[in-house]
Amino acid sequence: MEEKFYERIEGYHSINSVSSSLISKVYVWMTLALAITGVTAYGVATTPTLFMTMGKMMWGLIIAELVLVFTLSAAINRLSLSVATLMFIVYSVLNGCMLSSIFYVYSPMIITKVFFITAGTFGITAAYGYATKRDLSSFGRIFYMALLGLFIATVVNFFMKSATLDYLLSYAGVIIFTGLTAWDSQKIRKLLQMQYEVNEKSQKLALLGALTLYLDFINLFLYLLKIFGNKK
Repeated sequence: MEEKFYERIEGYHSINSVSSSLISKVYVWMTLALAITGVTAYGVATTPTLFMTMGKMMWGLIIAELVLVFTLSAAINRLSLSVATLMFIVYSVLNGCMLSSIFYVYSPMIITKVFFITAGTFGITAAYGYATKRDLSSFGRIFYMALLGLFIATVVNFFMKSATLDYLLSYAGVIIFTGLTAWDSQKIRKLLQMQYEVNEKSQKLALLGALTLYLDFINLFLYLLKIFGNKK
């Protein structure tokens, strides 16, 4: 009886250790992707020839990003861990190329300030989502519906070009991606707590989680930049 008790305790600690290791990988990969995106964006912005070339390839970059995200999300089980990781890195670079234009719209000081505001907001929200015992699933569905509405309103405003609506959509975007960060954080924690060992399959799930949180962070950053950023 005593032996079985210790076996259960050992098993619990083992699973707990696995989930902790995988969750650490999520945030390491996400941080690495953000660093790659930031360095790439700054490098492209400060190289006029490269910036102009990227500008001419804008639609190609957008299509390539969409293909990479959908492939990673839909075919993660068929990809090897090394290929999935490489695709994540390539996506981070392409996103950096896309975001290089912000250095021509906002000052580096404003970008830095908003980045730290985003990091603080993201960190608090992700920590809440990870630690709370409350099930956020119903809120997650609401935020996803709101995200769809935000996308439609953004497309409509692309033609209307209303500054007031654009400003309101920025606040809506901050609220939506703050909520999604909490929900995604909880969802990733629950998923990784079901893994019994750190193998290729579980690491690919962690990589997918890193991509999800990376996208939450980037979108939150861009909406906050619209609100707090004073254009040059």
